[in-house]
Amino acid sequence: MKPTHPVQPDSDIATLLLRMSRTGFQGRSLGESFKTWSAMIRDRECTILLGLAGAMIPAGMQNCLIELVRNRFVDAIVSTGANIFHDTCEHLGVRHYLGSHHVDDLELFEQGIDRIYDVFAYESQFRDVDTLIADFAAKISPFAGSSRAFIGKFGRWLGETRPGGSSLVATCAEAGVPIFIPALADSSIGIALVMARRRGVDVNIDQIADADEITRIVETAGKTGVVYIGGGVPKNFIQQTQVVASIYDQALGGHAYAIQYTTDAPHWGGLSGCTFEEAISWGKETPHSPHVQCFCDATIALPIVTSALIGSGLKRAFPQP
Repeated sequence: MKPTHPVQPDSDIATLLLRMSRTGFQGRSLGESFKTWSAMIRDRECTILLGLAGAMIPAGMQNCLIELVRNRFVDAIVSTGANIFHDTCEHLGVRHYLGSHHVDDLELFEQGIDRIYDVFAYESQFRDVDTLIADFAAKISPFAGSSRAFIGKFGRWLGETRPGGSSLVATCAEAGVPIFIPALADSSIGIALVMARRRGVDVNIDQIADADEITRIVETAGKTGVVYIGGGVPKNFIQQTQVVASIYDQALGGHAYAIQYTTDAPHWGGLSGCTFEEAISWGKETPHSPHVQCFCDATIALPIVTSALIGSGLKRAFPQP
């Protein structure tokens, strides 16, 4: 039995989170997530995979994600297509705006304004970005390959042709951090590629190649650590790598570290709220691995934990390829 410790406020966020890890409830979980992520960074054998769901870029999380890549606190990303689309918008100067959820949505529709809870954006500007992505697809046509290969090419092109902008996709391309979008068709990027295909552009995204490529990253890693922002497709896509590996006699025993920030609960039976204990039954997590689920809005957790990781002075000993 170890006693709890009342939190002593501190302007140093890393110190504050360490103190919170000795309290209770979700404050404790948030502190423990920082300790577990720090352990991944210090582990020379660990490859860190980030699952990115939700509408994190419209909600203002872009720079946190960019800094995680720049500091090599993640080695590969699995994202929804929506996050990468909105990230591209910000790179191009297409902004998201402070709005309200207390609003007449029919009036917004009539004014051409899209709403993401309390964030607004202009539909006409989104369609301009759709066109730009379709035009890019035409430039590299014919293309057949994984979403990782397509987004890698797009990120390099975006960084080279729009050097004044800043984005996660361009930063990852420069740093060599792969981005996988396993449900790419379910996004505005997918809409753009439909536009391209209807023009006669030869572009084919091989989502099975995505599953194979990310599994090979896991199979060749000494250990893997996973961090999930939300759940959904990105979470399961990373989790299932352990199952695929086991089919090919790569009994890896599950991910060695695991963190999730989610507002979903396990008793609804959905994957986004599924506990890491449940994942042990599938062989997706090691039975005794450090795993922390923090039931907290990711727009609160991510800036705090990212700031603590950077502020703590942690350096990656051997960044993974």
